[in-house]
Amino acid sequence: MTEPDLPPAPEPLPHPVVDNHCHLDIARGPAGTAPFDAREAIDAAAAVGVRRIVQIGCDLRGAAWAVEAAQEHPELVAGVALHPNEAPRLEEAGELDAALDTIAALAASHPRVRAVGETGLDHFRTGPEGRAAQVRSFAAHIELAKRLDKTLVIHDRDAHQEVLDVLDAEGAPDRWVMHCFSGDADFARACLDRGAYLSFAGTVTFKNAAPLRNALVVTPRDRILVETDAPYLTPHPYRGRTNASYLVPLTMRTMAEVRGEDLGELCAAVDTNTETAFGGGW
Repeated sequence: MTEPDLPPAPEPLPHPVVDNHCHLDIARGPAGTAPFDAREAIDAAAAVGVRRIVQIGCDLRGAAWAVEAAQEHPELVAGVALHPNEAPRLEEAGELDAALDTIAALAASHPRVRAVGETGLDHFRTGPEGRAAQVRSFAAHIELAKRLDKTLVIHDRDAHQEVLDVLDAEGAPDRWVMHCFSGDADFARACLDRGAYLSFAGTVTFKNAAPLRNALVVTPRDRILVETDAPYLTPHPYRGRTNASYLVPLTMRTMAEVRGEDLGELCAAVDTNTETAFGGGW
């Protein structure tokens, strides 16, 4: 089994932040490549100022792993859900309702489960035939987040308006995060008007991401989060290699530059925002 293609560690941050969306259990790269060992990933992140991580499980196996990992590692809390691309497959197999029941049980199983997510809509990988199942699953996750007072974490790919339509119809929970925000300034304002936190990933460092950087500029400081979505979306200059939480400083430095803000002050704000969005005490 080969090791992941990991970039070198960046300079540490002047103030700690939280990686609010990571998949420590997912491998990336050629067949046989292992995921970055969880303990090693946590320690490497802490060494550069990323001291806490929200581990996201987005299928039944991953959700169960996230809960176990959060109980084993004090630096982690968990989010559990069915990814939107899971919903049509489960619906076709007649298993969606049972899977949603399992997610509900996992979400209620331990106080270290802070989030219901990632859920939402994905019109990139799922065609029109699967979208009704995605909406049904999304609505069920929204209801669960509100019932258990958990943070809702939303996956939105090529479905901006449709995500807002479902949120408006169901009623957004008190705390919700637009994971890996991918819209422009106008969409950012629409989400913010509904109470969202906007989470920026390594994509904000990409050369073709001017609309995303414009969205970052219009986002109030108290609504900004940072994430990796590791092992995906590795920031520049290592795009295409394996991502991990220790690379958050690359994204944070770009975010501070784009906003014209002091890096330490922005890190402190992001850290506080994550505490507010997901709860402290871990």
